[in-house]
Amino acid sequence: VQLQASGGGLVQAGGSLRLSCAASGRTFSTYAVGWFRQASGKEREFVGFIRWSGGSTYYTDSVKGRFTISRDNAKNTVYLQMNNLKPEDTAVYYCAASARYYSGTAYYSSALRYEYWGQGTLVTVSS
Repeated sequence: VQLQASGGGLVQAGGSLRLSCAASGRTFSTYAVGWFRQASGKEREFVGFIRWSGGSTYYTDSVKGRFTISRDNAKNTVYLQMNNLKPEDTAVYYCAASARYYSGTAYYSSALRYEYWGQGTLVTVSS
């Protein structure tokens, strides 16, 4: 599976951006697509994930109510809609795909559960 993330940019606090993650290759083997982010000088952190089948989602607390993950199966694309952005959302955002099935939501919050990663797209939120 190959992943291509796009849509990052510079936005003012309170603004919105939509990131895209286009998947190609063996996409039928994907069980979940997650979004992670890494701010400068910090560790990579989990943002949220979506199950490829069924479309259920799960988010980290800091983005609940502001970020929404959706998918377009026909386009093999997952989106991260980010609203009410804050300066602390500034980071490189990565999408990742997992070829393993885990029934619990907590499993997909770990980067170790994902075998395929996109190249990252930078989101900068100015105050």
